Amino acid sequence: METSRKEKQSILIVDDEEGIRYALGKLFEKEGYRVFSSENYEEAVLIINKNKIDIAVLDISLKGTRDGIELLGELKSADPELVVLMITGHGSINSSVQAMKQGAADYILKPIEKDKLLITVKKNLEIRCLRTENTYLKKALLTSVFCHDFITDNPAVKEVLGVADKIKNSPATVLITGESGTGKEVLARYIHFTSNRKDGNFVGINCAALSDSLLLSELFGHEKGAFTGAIEQKLGKFELADNGTLFMDEVGDMSLDVQAKLLRVLEERSFERVGGTKKIDVDVRLIAATNRDLKQLIKENKFRQDLYFRLNVISCHLPPLRKRPEDISLLAVYFLNIYNQRYNKKILSIKENLFKLMHEYRWPGNVRELQNMINQAVLLCEGTEIETLNFQGNLLQESGVDLDTSGKGKTLKDAVDDIVDFYEKRIISNALSEHDQNRTKTAEALDVTRKTLARKIEKYNL
Repeated sequence: METSRKEKQSILIVDDEEGIRYALGKLFEKEGYRVFSSENYEEAVLIINKNKIDIAVLDISLKGTRDGIELLGELKSADPELVVLMITGHGSINSSVQAMKQGAADYILKPIEKDKLLITVKKNLEIRCLRTENTYLKKALLTSVFCHDFITDNPAVKEVLGVADKIKNSPATVLITGESGTGKEVLARYIHFTSNRKDGNFVGINCAALSDSLLLSELFGHEKGAFTGAIEQKLGKFELADNGTLFMDEVGDMSLDVQAKLLRVLEERSFERVGGTKKIDVDVRLIAATNRDLKQLIKENKFRQDLYFRLNVISCHLPPLRKRPEDISLLAVYFLNIYNQRYNKKILSIKENLFKLMHEYRWPGNVRELQNMINQAVLLCEGTEIETLNFQGNLLQESGVDLDTSGKGKTLKDAVDDIVDFYEKRIISNALSEHDQNRTKTAEALDVTRKTLARKIEKYNL
């Protein structure tokens, strides 16, 4: 297996001494490498342009007008990933240093020690293989896990993406608003992974899921012994996101104390770990998200106005899925393809009448609900098309409605009434939550009178 792997690797030897070229060629051929050799700059360039070379060994001193340093520059320009080793005499150490600055991986002193040269070649080829694997795995991970495509055909969302594209390479703080499940984190990932910070970390944290003390520790890290249980130093999200992006979800749920500390970090671009005194400077682009009305929270003295202005440098609002009808079918097919691949299924389509059903549905859980529904449908589907029974079952089973098709159970009217009651209750409940139980605003949002809303609240015991 080892020999087979090496046979696929090629080496270019460039030296104006025929004896060295011959000896090194035999050495590497014996080790299973495919060997190319050249005595000057021009021949080496022709070889690199016609063949895949994994590693090049160049003598700094070459006959002709161009030396090994110039050849190094040309080879690295043609293939930036090419590993280049330089051969040099004791009198050319300065040239070797120059070569390292221009991208050479290492240099070998004359007289050449064959064993040392082989070790150096093997080591650098292993490093190249690891880098290639790392690049591949990173891309695969981004594709399969950290999805950052934003699928839409909705004009309002396209406008939001246009704003994101304009500012994504700046350090400006972004505030993303919208109902739960509309894709706020997906938009944050889109901004990060299509920006000049894409090689840095994307670090996320949900501010609503943690107590104040845990949230502070998660954001800023802590020193060993800072509190009971702090048995070692811990890096916080800000440090982990240095030169990258920190995504803070549900910022409207932070306490005023945490808000004050966050504001200070945004103003000073530095912080101390919990229990520490050393200032830590960071270069982090912050993207915040919330499904709450921050302006209303400011009026209620639950959110700092100065922090709001710091977060809301760029504002992006994602409309709910019910207001993005163009996206429903588009996303359904997109998720179908994702879960086909994940579960190794070969479902070709969704039955046509289901698209009408999807467009009539209100989607209280937004895109997240649609994704979950398609996920279930793919798992349950046994053929090549998602059938009405499978998918309609997902829609109706969610309501807890028992459809007895024997003709001996509920009437059609009773079943429909149950379904209407279920979704009416959910819609009113979500609207009340969205407007912090304010009945006037909820009634306005639902386009009903306060009296009608009060009657429904009493009916559903909300």
